[in-house]
Amino acid sequence: MKLDITVKPNSKRPGVEQLSDGSYRVSVNAPPIDGRANEAVIEILAKYFSVSKSSIHILRGGLGRKKVVEIILANDPKKPSKHRLL
Repeated sequence: MKLDITVKPNSKRPGVEQLSDGSYRVSVNAPPIDGRANEAVIEILAKYFSVSKSSIHILRGGLGRKKVVEIILANDPKKPSKHRLL
């Protein structure tokens, strides 16, 4: 599942809010320095969607406020298989 998100760093109250256009606003306490805000975004989204942090990947916007994030859910058919054919 791919999501368009807008990040609000240095926020007093961290949280996730779904906007009317279907995108999300993610507020984090962390400053946008050395990737700390991105780490906080991944942690908050993992809690919000009840998935592991390794299931969340920032596809675009690693250095900006607007990002595209991919979340791999447990029942997602696009989830990479752990089995390899030899």
